[in-house]
Amino acid sequence: MSQQTKAETKRPVQRSEMTKLQWTWKEIKRNKTAYFMIAPFMLLFIVFTVLPVLLSILLSFTDFNMLQMPGWQGLSNYTRLFLEDEIFLLACKNTLVFACITGPVSYLLSLLLAWFINELPPKLRAVVTLVFYAPSISGQVYLIWKTLFSSDSYGWVNATLINLGITSEAILYFEDANWVMGLCIVVALWTSLGTAFLSFIAGFQTIDRSMYEAASVDGIKNRWQELWYITLPTMRPQLMFGAVLAITQSFGFGAVVTNLCGFPSVDYAAHTIMHHLDDYGGQRYEIGYASAIAVILFVIMFACNILIKKALAKVGE
Repeated sequence: MSQQTKAETKRPVQRSEMTKLQWTWKEIKRNKTAYFMIAPFMLLFIVFTVLPVLLSILLSFTDFNMLQMPGWQGLSNYTRLFLEDEIFLLACKNTLVFACITGPVSYLLSLLLAWFINELPPKLRAVVTLVFYAPSISGQVYLIWKTLFSSDSYGWVNATLINLGITSEAILYFEDANWVMGLCIVVALWTSLGTAFLSFIAGFQTIDRSMYEAASVDGIKNRWQELWYITLPTMRPQLMFGAVLAITQSFGFGAVVTNLCGFPSVDYAAHTIMHHLDDYGGQRYEIGYASAIAVILFVIMFACNILIKKALAKVGE
């Protein structure tokens, strides 16, 4: 066999000479150890995340009620949601109000506080971080606010207002539709400095300080320019992680209202999609209808994640 024929025989197969399936299988075999290592996680992710989502989508087209075999209903659940269920439309409105306020505000608050805390000495930084993070992990966090805004004259806020002569009778804060929404938003913001807040602090700690020195040579003049052109682009993974958590928390806004105002809240003033989902899924056992509610919430959150991802891609430009 000639030298030229031997060289052609040993030449590696190029990507352009293989189909997409062949190339994929070749890469899987080449990286089989890596795939073997992530297999347990992928198995758990598919079983406990992907399959439940797909099953919920399928059940949303049925009348499943936990007692009988599901029957196909087509789009009747979705028609009922948007055309017949007035409480659901009110829940959508309340959820959007909560999400549009608590989501961006808690995200920016976590980022700015993490930025300021990062400038503190290490020991002081640890103490301040604990002070801000503690409300998000406190087991009795709602008891503090229920004590402050207790509906009788012994509540701290009511007692103070009566003693100062501002009001003559106790205000029913969590039983008054005019107060419920605002108070729940305040409590949600107070408890929002959680995992995203810690991830931002960790992100600030990983930035190479030499980048700021190089930036000053290139014309960066103040700390705000450093934040926009150096810090935030470097922290894109943490920013995306924090955004996902903020969206999840703002649209999953239900525990705060339930603990403060009960279920349902007075005149449905703070009734959210999560409450509506719990009502039909956990109380009435109309699983098909509850699945339709869950699918709507999933679509809204997925769309918000896409918008946030596109917005974060423009950071530093």
